Amino acid sequence: MGVEPKYVVFLLMGVLSGFLFSGGVYAAPSPVLDLDHHSLIHETDARESWGDEVPGTEQPKGGSTGSPVLLCQVAGQVGMEEDSEAWEGGGASIPDPLEPVNRAFFQFNDKLYFWILKPVGQGYAKVVPQPARVSIRNFFSNLVMPIRAISCLLQGKMEGVGIEVLRFVVNTTAGFAGFQDVARQHLDLPLQDEDLGQVFAFWGIGPGFYIDLPFLGPSSLRGTVGWAGQLYLNPLDYMVEDVWANIGVRSYDLVNRSSLRIGEYESLKRAALDPYVSLRDAYYQYRIHQIEK
Repeated sequence: MGVEPKYVVFLLMGVLSGFLFSGGVYAAPSPVLDLDHHSLIHETDARESWGDEVPGTEQPKGGSTGSPVLLCQVAGQVGMEEDSEAWEGGGASIPDPLEPVNRAFFQFNDKLYFWILKPVGQGYAKVVPQPARVSIRNFFSNLVMPIRAISCLLQGKMEGVGIEVLRFVVNTTAGFAGFQDVARQHLDLPLQDEDLGQVFAFWGIGPGFYIDLPFLGPSSLRGTVGWAGQLYLNPLDYMVEDVWANIGVRSYDLVNRSSLRIGEYESLKRAALDPYVSLRDAYYQYRIHQIEK
């Protein structure tokens, strides 16, 4: 089945609502590198480059992304990895027995970012103003609410389940199908940054070892299994069943998120003696923080 017209209408609503809620004004962002949050892994959402607030943005608590592709993603699309063992010791490093293969995939993702994703994202950003891109990102984040809600449920975080369900109802109705994060802006209901990788950690399953996945970036064995499980919880896969149409929608989401995070991976890479090791360790520490919270 192809993409139905109503989904195209939703995207057009997002572009329009981006202008409406921002007063139709677009200001060029200044680069922001938020190393202990979503600029490192996740797409759920992080502070954009407008200052402390961006019209309609989601700004979850706690920590898109490891390798360049995930760095610009996002989250969130939803956190697909997880991390460290019972977070044993802050300075510990995740086992990396596949380092030669992981480094090869890291180089692949690096070239993919600089040769394809970044140029496309920059061109897209020149055409679509930032308020509209933020609104579109909010739509996709709202869409994958079941992943976050079920992850909260499986960890016994009943308050988180309630917040996620309420956020979805409010943002889907008053927030124009999720294009605006009314729940956070007016009800102070933050997004619950949970995924199946954190569920496995909660139940005592260790991370296994580090994996740098082509196209997807940093993960672990546990995180990869969690990400695969989340494919069955993502409403997008039931709304857009045609394989190529589904890939197209996901690619658009990736480009849109990438356009909001250009410059962060470059900053991290410039500051690192060994970008691969820095990214791996940053991912590990990020997931430790995410699981502990």
